[in-house]
Formats: sequence, structure tokens, C-alpha cells
Amino acid sequence: MTRAAVALLLAAAAALPAPPATAQHAAGAVPVVAAADTIALAGPATQGGLILGRVPAGTATLAIDGVAAALAEDGAFVWGIDRDAGPVARLVATLADGRSVTQTVAIAPRAWRIERLATLPRLPAPAPVFAALRAPELAAMVAARAQVTDAAGWRQRFVWPATGRLSGQFGAQRIYRGEPGAYHAGSDIAKPVGATVVAPADGVVILAAGHPFTLEGNLLMLDHGMGLNSAFLHLSRIDVRVGDHVRQGQPIGQVGMTGRATGPHLHWALRWHDAKLDPVLAAGPMPTAPQP
Repeated sequence: MTRAAVALLLAAAAALPAPPATAQHAAGAVPVVAAADTIALAGPATQGGLILGRVPAGTATLAIDGVAAALAEDGAFVWGIDRDAGPVARLVATLADGRSVTQTVAIAPRAWRIERLATLPRLPAPAPVFAALRAPELAAMVAARAQVTDAAGWRQRFVWPATGRLSGQFGAQRIYRGEPGAYHAGSDIAKPVGATVVAPADGVVILAAGHPFTLEGNLLMLDHGMGLNSAFLHLSRIDVRVGDHVRQGQPIGQVGMTGRATGPHLHWALRWHDAKLDPVLAAGPMPTAPQP
């Protein structure tokens, strides 16, 4: 991809509409179950949203759309809704006595910015050299996300890892001659090289790249527990090591422009298992003053 093409993509991402006015960021505490036949939820039930929940007392298992979800001992759980999630999700809590509580949740759609380019083709297939380098990088990221740690940051209200102008927003996508390109799967924060990056929530370091990845540059990944994890791209420096436990607000690295980047910025990506989430719906609107 040429620098000009990347710049155009970032400009398109920056123009992405803000989340719906009705969508609030995830609650700072797990909700309390109000009734024995209810699964309590707090957070935006919208594409890209992050939700905290609690199942009724005596629940043995929880399934979301037929897939088992992890439960904490107190019945709390976290659920991330993918950018491309369908209009309805089905949650089933199965109690130890065999009874079940089923809850259907309507998922609000988002108006993603889609740019259709009728004359510009998608980039050609990657060169063999790039493909050879990329395979082990992708494998390292998959292996990192597969780790299970004792992190409990998923219970917290997230903060921004850096504050500044959002130069690229989650969900923007280009269509090349009818063929979709990859959408922007994180939030870009424009900051100068060397600006401090902090942990948005408690976590355990699951990847700290020893050398720049081809696209992500110096890549750092944190597990927040229960399948929820953050990735921080293009760093100029990584200040933590794999296995380190970090606290919310703790410095973990510095902004850079390593990898495929046209200028210094932090790309923050948030995932729950394979679901790609909008950081704005986890951390709330970008603050205009420093966070506490």
C-alpha cells in the first residue's frame, strides 16, 4: 500500500460518524441481578459494544448464541459484541438444578462509514517475502490471545491509553470495485513519538514484540481476563515484559510510528475472543482533560 493510499484510508476513518447518542460506555461495576429469572446486563447492546453481566444465583453455565461463555465465581461475566453482529443475540443460563433462563437481546446496528471506490482495485496479493514474514506474526498474535490469565480488568470501566485527537475511528471500510477491504478495527490516537501509553485496565502482558512486526510495528498485547484483550500498535518503545501484571493507568510504553504507519499515533484494538470491539464504547468519549 502506498503512503498516499494509507493516508486516504486514515482520512476516511477519521470521518466515521460517532456512536449512536443512545449508546453509553460499559458500566463501571457488574450489575446486580434483580430477579431469579433474569440475566442482568450493563453496557451498550450495539455492534462493537462491551457489556458486563451477571447470571442468576445457582447458574452452572452460560451460553451466548450457543457458545459457552466464562463465568466468575460470583456469576459475573463480560460479553463483547462484534462489529458485524446480527440483530439478535440469545443468552441461555443453565442452572445447577437443570432449569434454564433464556434472554433475547436486540443488537442495535451502527451506521459505519463505507467508501465505495468504483475505479480503484484492491491491492494485489502480498509478495511471497511479506507472506513468509507475516505467517509467524499472525501465529504469535493468535497464541497470545489464546492465553488464560488471572487478570480481572474486564470488571473495570476502561480509560483511554492515551488522550488526544482521534485520527482514525473504529469500523470505517472501503469497497474496491464491489470487493470489500478490511475495516478499521481499532481507534487511532494522534500523539507525538515518545508520548506515554498507559494500561486502559488491569491486565497481564501476553505479547511484547521483540522486533517490529510488518504491519503493527512494535506490538504490545494485554489480557484483561475472560477473553477480553487489548493490542497497542506502532509503539516506539515497550516498557513491560510478557507475564507482567499491570494496573490501570500504569505506563506500559510510548507512542511511535513503527510498522505500517504514515505518522506517529497509537492504534488501540480491543477484542473479546474473536469479536472486534469499539474502544469508544468501552472507554467512553475521548476526555478533553487528563484522566485521573
